[in-house]
Order: sequence, then C-alpha cells, then structure tokens
Amino acid sequence: MSGRKGHALPRLVPRLWAMIIKEFIQLKRDRLSLAMIVIIPLMELLLFGYAINMTPRHLPLAVLSADTSALARDFVAAVKQTGYFDIRGEVTSEARAKAMLRSGQVIAILRIPPGFGRKLRAGMRPQMLLATDATDPVTTSGAVAAVSALATRVFRRALRGPGADLLATPAPFELVVHKRYNPAGKTAINIVPGLIGVILTMTMLVFTGLAVTREVERGTMEALLATPLRPVEIMLGKIAPYIIAGFIQMAIIMGAGRLLFGVPLAGPAQVLLVFTLIFIAANLSLGYTISTIARNQLQAMQMSFFFFLPSILMSGFMFPFHGMPVWARFIGELLPLTHYLRIVRGIMLKGAGFADMAREGFALLIFMLVVMGIAVVRFRRTLD
Repeated sequence: MSGRKGHALPRLVPRLWAMIIKEFIQLKRDRLSLAMIVIIPLMELLLFGYAINMTPRHLPLAVLSADTSALARDFVAAVKQTGYFDIRGEVTSEARAKAMLRSGQVIAILRIPPGFGRKLRAGMRPQMLLATDATDPVTTSGAVAAVSALATRVFRRALRGPGADLLATPAPFELVVHKRYNPAGKTAINIVPGLIGVILTMTMLVFTGLAVTREVERGTMEALLATPLRPVEIMLGKIAPYIIAGFIQMAIIMGAGRLLFGVPLAGPAQVLLVFTLIFIAANLSLGYTISTIARNQLQAMQMSFFFFLPSILMSGFMFPFHGMPVWARFIGELLPLTHYLRIVRGIMLKGAGFADMAREGFALLIFMLVVMGIAVVRFRRTLD
C-alpha cells in the first residue's frame, strides 16, 4: 500500500505542475485580469499614501462681519494663517450665509458682531460665532480646535501697552462654536445617507455590468438582436427594472436609518427622488457601457470593481473630501458618487432644496448623458 503511494507521488507532481503552467498562460492571455493584479495595489497605495488625509485643511469659509475694526481684520487674517480655512469672501446677510452653508459652498461661517473691537478694548469679552457644517464631524474637528486656540494668542501684539491686562484673562473674547445639522456629532447621521449612494453605485454597476455579457454567454443575445428593437430601446428596457430596484434599496436604507439611528429627512422628498433618479440612471448607463466592453461576466465584475473602488475612497464617503490634494479632488469631482453624496446629505440633513443642489444635480445629468451616449454608440446590432 505504501509502495503505491510512493509511485503515485512522482506522477502527481508533473501533472500538478502542468496545471499550474496552464493557469499562468491563461492568466497571461486575459490582459484585463493581469492589469487588475498590477493596477489595483498601486492605485490603493497611491490613494492611501497621497490622497487620504484625516486632518483636512483649506476648508472653505465665509465671513459675516458687522465690525470694520482693525482687531476684527486681525482675527480674520489669523484664521486664514492657521491653514485650516480658506476665506471665500465676505457675505452681507444672514440669509446668504445660511444658503452657502446649506448648499455646501462653504464648511463654516465666521460671524463677527458689531462693536467687536470696541468691546474687546473695553474688556467686555465680546462673543464671536463660528457656525460649522457638522454633518461630517471629522472634517471640521481639527479646524475648530485650531480657531479656538487663537482666542488666547491672536491679539497679543495688538493689546500691548494699556490693553495688556486683558491678556491676563483666559481669553479677551469668547468664541462660540455652533455645530449645525449634527450638533451631537453622531457618525451614523453622516454615514447612513452616504450609504444610499454607495449601495446604489455598487448594485447598479454590477446588475447592468452583467446584463449584456450574461445574454451573450447564455446565447440569448441572438434572439434579442433579431427583434425590431433599436439599441436605445433595448438599453432602456434593460435598465428600467433596476431603477425600481434602486428606489426599493433607497427606501430600505432610509427607513432603517430613521428607525434605528434617527436620521432625519429635513428637505423635500420629491427633490431627493428626482436627483436619485438621475444618479441611478447615471450608474446604470455606466454599467451598461461596461457590459458592452467586457467579453465575459468576470471582466464585467472586474471593471465594475475598478470604478467602484476609487468612487468609495475619493467621493468623501470614507474620508474627508477637503483633506485630499487638488489632483485627487479633481478626480473626485468626475465621479457621480461625489455629487450625489452632497445632494443626499444636503437634503436629508440640512433641509436643502432644488436650488441649493442644482449645481450638483447638473453635474450628475451631464455624466449620465455622456455615458448613455457612449453606451448607445458601442451597442452592437450583430454578434461578433
């Protein structure tokens, strides 16, 4: 018995080796899989090494100042010198300041009250308000801490001489931080709306990415091509059921988020539905384009994953968008998930309306039309 095993082992090794060589040859011929093996680790290394930053700087800030004193100007300059905020200009009304914060044009509003400089020199410890968008607590935490630290040192030069006694107190003025939209700093408030976009991106890409390739592999594409349907009609017919599936997924996430975590819907639901329809159509069109390029279902899955990975990393879902360098933010602006995250968080958490989110919705619409046009052009009326 032991002799048989001893004779079988030498025969097993060359057969196994031949099988291994065969798989390497097959992998070499599958250029897409081979590229994925090389590109995905390099892409993750570059993203995590250069693009991901948990302490974002240069956050957009607007100033609403009712005081023109030199001390007020000194404080604004000191805020800019911290490197955490970029001053995007001064606003003249409270309504405009709220609109900018609600639409995401700025992350924070610095309000300087009237008579700030005069009250400061009189030792009255005036208040200054910093209103921040706290939907993502990680984004603004470091910046708020840096601005709060300015209260004890920013006026050391300006208050020398007769005003030096004011510096003996903890701070010559009080900085009040108002965390808007998520005052408790709950992570779930920010994550749950973002999950709607992430899950829709993943499922819509995969569903339609496999649509055409599955038809070809099963041999049913020939019957479909024999019908009088035009390419755009076939494409719309294939993606229409998944639009309904996408809205079902959205309803499940929103319902569970409201029930389990208390995630609100502060804005108009009909506006969210319109923008969600555009977002779903954009992802379905991209998935359909992938299905016209891929030769089989494996390649369709690989290409879908290749698009989904940077989407989840560079859209602002997992890491602060403003913490990324300029080149990474430029790539992120090309991704539909980036714009949808701003829309869904703005409407659900901030009460934003159509006008507030029109710019982001327009970006989604352009992406959808471009990708849908590519899908229609690439659709083949005959099998190769």
